[in-house]
Amino acid sequence: MKTRTFRIGGIHPNDNKLTQDIPTKVAPLPKQAVFPLSQHIGAPAKPIVAKGDKVKVGTMLAEAGGFVSAPIYSSVSGTVAKIDTAYDASGYRKPAIIVNVEGDDWEDTIDRSDKLETVETHPELTPEEIIERVKVAGVTGMGGAGFPTFIKLCPPPTAKAECVIINAVECEPYITADYRLMMEHADEILVGLDLLMKAVKVEKGYIGIETNKPEAIELLTQKTADNPRVEVVPLKQRYPQGGEKQLVDAVIHRQVPAPPAIPVSVGAIVQNVGTAYAVYEAVMKRKPLFERYTTVTGKLLAHPGNFLVRMGTPMKDLLDLCGGIPEGEHKLLAGGPMMGKALPTADVPVCKGTNSVTLISGSEAVRKEVEPCIRCAKCVNACPMGLEPYLLAALSAKRRWDRVEAEDVTSCIECGSCQYSCPSNRPILDNIRLGKATVMGLIRARNAKK
Repeated sequence: MKTRTFRIGGIHPNDNKLTQDIPTKVAPLPKQAVFPLSQHIGAPAKPIVAKGDKVKVGTMLAEAGGFVSAPIYSSVSGTVAKIDTAYDASGYRKPAIIVNVEGDDWEDTIDRSDKLETVETHPELTPEEIIERVKVAGVTGMGGAGFPTFIKLCPPPTAKAECVIINAVECEPYITADYRLMMEHADEILVGLDLLMKAVKVEKGYIGIETNKPEAIELLTQKTADNPRVEVVPLKQRYPQGGEKQLVDAVIHRQVPAPPAIPVSVGAIVQNVGTAYAVYEAVMKRKPLFERYTTVTGKLLAHPGNFLVRMGTPMKDLLDLCGGIPEGEHKLLAGGPMMGKALPTADVPVCKGTNSVTLISGSEAVRKEVEPCIRCAKCVNACPMGLEPYLLAALSAKRRWDRVEAEDVTSCIECGSCQYSCPSNRPILDNIRLGKATVMGLIRARNAKK
């Protein structure tokens, strides 16, 4: 099998895909659902319901709070208990809408049939109509930072889209939600790709899949065999190949320049495979984004698995389905061990970007003793953005913000490859994150004065 990959840096952590062959189960409804208003990059959504209001599955709870924002819909039926604050995956309490669950009554506008709809049978779907339905449904990126999808489908006039790339890489260890989605809903994903291609007016689509998913590669290759517009691209196992810039380089051999350049700057619109499925449901079924495929995994769990989860479901409910949290030291992550965030409580709800809930043991999570840098340059070799992580970390620790900015810290994708590869166990990424956040704040302040 001929494979491709990106050119700069990268590492190969152990897969630990414990749940790869476990079919997806539908998670039970929670007793109470919690909907944080910040489930995407940009402005938080604004509540349009109040305490005591009755809602159905698919009722809008909050409207977009700005251009870079997205509405939030109820995944349950019941009564709005209150608008308060709750912990989200950031580890902080944020504004949220809390709904007491009563039954499972859906909005009549949602098509709940299993009939596969295709682009050919819906000539009324213009590019503008597709984008509008995606926007109204609150679809956001399902595999990364949660960027509102409709914005990606409206590139700036200075850029021209030439292709759509579906990110089906799932290179983060442990996570298998995207893989199960491909194995169980390949047809819908391919229609979603068709819709995305029509929306941005291109005639070429790619699906990038790493070679540790041979069954998915075979399945999608068979289903696209008679479609010259779509190409399934097997990719060498390499982290962080799921990063947009790395995926563009691997699939079409074009390198995206430093910010403010984005993939469409070199002709590519990148969407996660889960997003393609959500686009299908939004456009063809009039179904807002209120549930998603999520992996619940970890070597400590008795029965790890993959679940179709209504958003707002507490992670504790999912962990209980997997045998519960065992006694002893452990760390709970929203996401995988490379880029996931440690959580202060298992009561954090599943949101649009929750692709995994990962429980790792205390021995796996504990940091080793930090030793002096030995100037081995392994972090430089591992960096997929061609940066000098040791230098950025040192400058950030010394609060040399001018130099940190000059050394292009905003290009860092925070993948953790540098820290993973460091033999001295230095907190490289921790310091770089501090420097990046500070520099981006300084840049915003400068721009506000212009």
